Amino acid sequence: MVQMNHDWENRMNTTNNYHEKRKYPRTVMDLPLEYKVIDVSNAQGGLVINLSKMGLLLQSLKDISVGTNLNIAVLFPKGFELADFKVLAEVVRKDVYWKDGWEGYQYGLKFIQIGEEDNRKLEQLLSGWYELE
Repeated sequence: MVQMNHDWENRMNTTNNYHEKRKYPRTVMDLPLEYKVIDVSNAQGGLVINLSKMGLLLQSLKDISVGTNLNIAVLFPKGFELADFKVLAEVVRKDVYWKDGWEGYQYGLKFIQIGEEDNRKLEQLLSGWYELE
């Protein structure tokens, strides 16, 4: 397992001047994901809005509290198959979101733990190795 190190507090304090200051820039994505709150048996669905090496922006209909840990599987096409990478993440930010009659939430998630094989898949996805067209 790869433990994720973060400098989230410093980055979160720089939001007043909105220039990209992230160590790992985000890549716009439109990928489905499945998540489970730790110790809860039912899985929920959501959408990845953007993704980086250290976290992602999740769009969901469900209300989740900041600080909640989630087991996540991000789904993506790999040729004619469907592949995924799995990660343990924490909700660090929550916003109510409205668009075109749709109401839900957007969550900023930071990755806490990811397996080495899943980390390799994530890096390949971010580098454009898998064509998502």
